Amino acid sequence: MSKETHPRQIFEIYSSWLLAKRWWVLVISILSIAILTAGLKSLKFSNDYRIFFDKSDSKLQALEELHSIYSDDDPLVFVLTPKDGKVFSRETLASIEWLTQESWKIPYVQRVDSLQNFQFSRSRDDELVVSDLFRKPQTLSDAQIEAIQQIALSEHQLKGRLVNSIGTVAGVFATFHLPGIDRQKEIPDIIEHAEKIKSELMRSNPDLEVRLTGGVVMSNAFTEASNRDTATLSPIIFLLITLTLWILLRSALTTLAALTIIGLTVTGTMGIAGWLGFVISPASAIAPNVLLTVAVADSVHILVDFLNCLRVTNATRNPRRARFHAIVEALRQTLRPIFLTTLTTAIGFLSLNFSDSPPFRDLGNIVAIGVVMAFALSVFFLPALIAVLPIKSGNNEKTSDDHGASSVLADFLIRHRKILAFLLCPTIVVLGSFIPTNVLDDDMIKYFSSQTEFRQNWEYTTTNLTGLYPLEFSIRANGAGGINDPGYLQTINQFGQWFEQQPETLHVDSIADLHKRLNKNMHGDDPAWYRLPDSKELAAQYLLLYEMSLPPGLELNDRINIDKSASRFTVVVKHLSSNEILDLERRAAEWLGSHAPPYMRAEATSPPIMFAHIGHTNIQSMIEGTVIEFVVIAAILMVVLRSFGLGFLSLLPNAIPAVMAFGFWALINGKINMGLSVVTNMTLGIVVDDTVHFLTNYTYARRNLRASPPEAIRYTLQHVGKAMAVSTAVLAVGFGILMLSAFELNAQMGLLTAITIVFALLGDLFLLPSLLLFKTSTRENNRAN
Repeated sequence: MSKETHPRQIFEIYSSWLLAKRWWVLVISILSIAILTAGLKSLKFSNDYRIFFDKSDSKLQALEELHSIYSDDDPLVFVLTPKDGKVFSRETLASIEWLTQESWKIPYVQRVDSLQNFQFSRSRDDELVVSDLFRKPQTLSDAQIEAIQQIALSEHQLKGRLVNSIGTVAGVFATFHLPGIDRQKEIPDIIEHAEKIKSELMRSNPDLEVRLTGGVVMSNAFTEASNRDTATLSPIIFLLITLTLWILLRSALTTLAALTIIGLTVTGTMGIAGWLGFVISPASAIAPNVLLTVAVADSVHILVDFLNCLRVTNATRNPRRARFHAIVEALRQTLRPIFLTTLTTAIGFLSLNFSDSPPFRDLGNIVAIGVVMAFALSVFFLPALIAVLPIKSGNNEKTSDDHGASSVLADFLIRHRKILAFLLCPTIVVLGSFIPTNVLDDDMIKYFSSQTEFRQNWEYTTTNLTGLYPLEFSIRANGAGGINDPGYLQTINQFGQWFEQQPETLHVDSIADLHKRLNKNMHGDDPAWYRLPDSKELAAQYLLLYEMSLPPGLELNDRINIDKSASRFTVVVKHLSSNEILDLERRAAEWLGSHAPPYMRAEATSPPIMFAHIGHTNIQSMIEGTVIEFVVIAAILMVVLRSFGLGFLSLLPNAIPAVMAFGFWALINGKINMGLSVVTNMTLGIVVDDTVHFLTNYTYARRNLRASPPEAIRYTLQHVGKAMAVSTAVLAVGFGILMLSAFELNAQMGLLTAITIVFALLGDLFLLPSLLLFKTSTRENNRAN
């Protein structure tokens, strides 16, 4: 058996077996998918923002260490806005008192802080008295309420945190300690209870607006965004893909066949994800939507070729034999290129494993599995399915129309190749020149659509009450009890004063402020003594007296560690971008490095800092992944096409779409976040599909049919031009619908991917033919010389 006939004979055996055993193939395929689909019940979802980080991430470890030393601090915040603009009225203060008491009943609550239960210290007969700021406000006189207002608006620990500076908005903070056994149940339980409290409060006081925000609400918003996308986007994508296929294929049964492949691919793949223990997060939750889109490519090429072959088959032939013949010919023409496109697409999504964020790695791995499954179903299940469906041969006039349009397009491309190149090249250069104007930036709140209630409440809170972006430090002292050392307190105080001078700062909370207040209290509340104690012994004594006076649940263990060898230093900042957060973090580190002893130098941590860092490191990692992916795909194409020149030439139409897309993005948005950093990796594997189909048919026409370059381009467009247009339309529609996602990270990723895919088709249709003709012309001129 010769090397030339061996693959052909294998194909003949395979195609004959497939058609002969078509019913068995259908039954076994459906049973296999059913077994895989059973894994869906094992699929888990995480609403914890920590899932975006590896366990080994230094910033995550720093945050978890801080929480283990002090307390968890993912708060739920009730933001209260009296319609009359007066927090310090009997009605509003009564609502705050009631809300404070009810918040202690929320599941997993660890601490509740409000104006009402603020532990106000004062001097009385040379004794330190500590009590709630107010109780039973309905019984208070106007003078007493006025005194409460003066205290609240002058107290450093309250103003800009639990009440705004003008007394028009107040907050009640509830913090929680979650067991972590099932956050999918724990967080919804908290939110459900909080919503009931909110509703009851607004019924009892209609003149009070109540909003919910905070870290716990953000975790729940992740779940809501994913559920909303699943409930709305998937049906929309499926419907639009159905309409697109029906319009372009012009055959109800072939459209049904393609949709069957899509459905089996999605359910089977997500079932495998469940069996393998994948944890779905908001970033990887779009995997089914991506699969709805990419799974159709292979089946479209087979079905388009099948319909073309069926239409040109002799009308007198037996319908079943004609259908079988068309199936074999479609497989013969498409099997090699769709295998290559499956390989390159899978490589593209597998390159997401270079990401520093686990959800994007999961997304890449799940879709790569789905791409392979779509190929298997397309070359086994699909031929068997269309073999049993009563698909009739279409009108030959349709084929003539398609071929006529392809010939017109080919003639246009050949005749105007220089003009097209002249127009395209400057366009590419101009768009590419805007790429440097893109800013690498992340803002975790802007991961959510501006239409979501969570984001609106978050932005309202940061504008009207306090910031929800903290910078946290655990600052060590020089040994046990060292937090009472005057030198330590002085440095903490200076660090706080430095932060208060920074334009980004809204509020600073440190034990230095507490010590200054206690020192004033122990000197008859004389304002002149609002300063740090002079000795370690006095500071320790004052702190002990204060701690002994605190009620259960309001101890200082959220600010001081057990042996008093470290304290928590919290800075609340404005709504900042990741670059601004990183810059502030850098300046704070420089201050500590210059003004604090080595043992007091601490690393800032918080969710915003974590997201800021991973946004930058992830972009760098994805650039490395893109380069490797590019080299691997280029090498594969060079080997398969048996031409270094064609393989190298194929790089241009595959690289240019990303260049054009990111240049265009600079004009319409200009910010690159963590989600957009993976677009080049994803799209490179996708857009190379059309290039593979184009070059495979082009080289076949040149080598086997001995066609001239213009004739080879006409042949290629006649055979794959429509399929390229269909698959691109489906991909662009599918990814474009993600623009409607409530999770802005996915919405922007879908939009940029759709833009890249459209640019890729333009490159394959208008640039690649020009390059091929130019390459051939240059080579012939060289031979002539």
